[in-house]
Amino acid sequence: MTQEHQGRGRGWSAARKGVWSRLRFTSLRLRLVVVFGLVALTAAVSASGIAYWLNRESVLTRTQDAVLRAFEQEMQNRAGALPEHPTQDELQRTAGQMANSSQRFTVLLVAENPEGQTVYGSSGGLNSFSLGDVPESLREAVSERQKITSNNKYPYHLYWQRIVEDDTPYLVAGTELIGGGTTGYMLKSLEPEAKDLGSLAWSLGIATGLALIGSALLAHAAATTVLKPVQRLGTAARRLGEGKLDTRLRVSGTDELADLSRTFNKAAEALEKRVADMAARDEASRRFVADMSHELRTPLTAITAVTEVLEEELEFEGGGIDPMIQPAVRLVVSETRRLNDLVENLMEVTRFDAGTARLVLDDVDVADQITACIDARAWLDAVELDAARGIHARIDPRRLDVILANLIGNALKHGGSPVRVSVREEPGDAGDASGGSVVIRVRDHGPGIPEEVLPHVFDRFYKASASRPRSEGSGLGLSIALENAHIHGGEITAANSPEGGAVFTLRLPRDVSAAESGEKSGDAGDEGAEGDA
Repeated sequence: MTQEHQGRGRGWSAARKGVWSRLRFTSLRLRLVVVFGLVALTAAVSASGIAYWLNRESVLTRTQDAVLRAFEQEMQNRAGALPEHPTQDELQRTAGQMANSSQRFTVLLVAENPEGQTVYGSSGGLNSFSLGDVPESLREAVSERQKITSNNKYPYHLYWQRIVEDDTPYLVAGTELIGGGTTGYMLKSLEPEAKDLGSLAWSLGIATGLALIGSALLAHAAATTVLKPVQRLGTAARRLGEGKLDTRLRVSGTDELADLSRTFNKAAEALEKRVADMAARDEASRRFVADMSHELRTPLTAITAVTEVLEEELEFEGGGIDPMIQPAVRLVVSETRRLNDLVENLMEVTRFDAGTARLVLDDVDVADQITACIDARAWLDAVELDAARGIHARIDPRRLDVILANLIGNALKHGGSPVRVSVREEPGDAGDASGGSVVIRVRDHGPGIPEEVLPHVFDRFYKASASRPRSEGSGLGLSIALENAHIHGGEITAANSPEGGAVFTLRLPRDVSAAESGEKSGDAGDEGAEGDA
């Protein structure tokens, strides 16, 4: 694939992601448009339906009444002039005359001739409009003689019915002369009225569609007007969440959205001030700890030298220290050593907090490094090492020694012997630039760590037993070990082994420098992809 095709593929992918992103971020806009559209559609369809129904009834009723009046008048004038028993020629001639009225309907006349036979006369010929075209129910109603009452003065009435044949609507009507003799039927096509109503329906449908489109555009404009300040507020909130505390909204107007913008600006200003105050206090606290630790080192150096002399005197048989004060001297020596370790730990923590801790990388054999750490602290008899030589890693030897000393020392102090240290390699993924990881597990055979203590073992100054605030440790060892693992890009986890005892797992990349460079290149690639999109 050429670079041009690859560029087009990336452009299409970015455009598609942009569309989906806009759809996702404008879901409220879409809902407003849909709601406006449904309301407009309901209103337009209701109005159009009512208008169509009213116009339909008006058109059909007007046409129907005019046709029926004309037919009734023709029956009275033309058919009423026929003899009681007309001939077929007379019926045919009369039907033609009746059909020539202004309404132009088709007429069928039925009567008995002088010989007693039923004869028919149709204005359009006998085959154009016959008695079979008249619904049976209408024929029965026309021929039925009504009883004469005070409310009903005539025995026969005019009846009508609408029918549809071959998709064409028709009006059929019939009546019998009051004096008897001739029965007349009329057929009138309502196709012109149907076409007019069809045109009206199309017009109302087009009007409904235009109303729907107009409502959608109006909803879009209204949503844009309403949601634009909300979008600005969302963008400002995201910037505020990213740490840009100087973000403010431009306030215009006096509506609810303007009040919301003012509230946001006040909250952002208060948050910026609060964070600035906290940062200043935190910086002052770190500076105080650093200065205090630094200032303590000078007198501690002199005190340490004195305590070393005292310790040598204690170990020298026949020394000049009174046996009565030897316990006090031993307490001073141990507490001085503990204070010295505490000051060193505080200075290390201060460097981590200030971000000034740096790695001095070197290629080391992990097994040799662990052996050196154990040997330097005379732990060879209490620690079992399961590590094959030849597992190399590019890490900071001093910081690894600090991690191992804290983990193994913690296991010996709070767990139970023997403490087992094992090392294994983990291969990396296809895109892992560090070449895999080195996993070091430190397991003791003690009672394990209580479940409520596990989440806090790496907290600073945390001690599992609140009733023993004074102990050999300062509560900073595991937290310093974790910080040293983090600066390598690694991690330390604590758990309880199913066979008993606690297990601390240290996972470090085999090449810290390669892992850091891979992360930087990956960040640059992400930024480039975002720019293309």
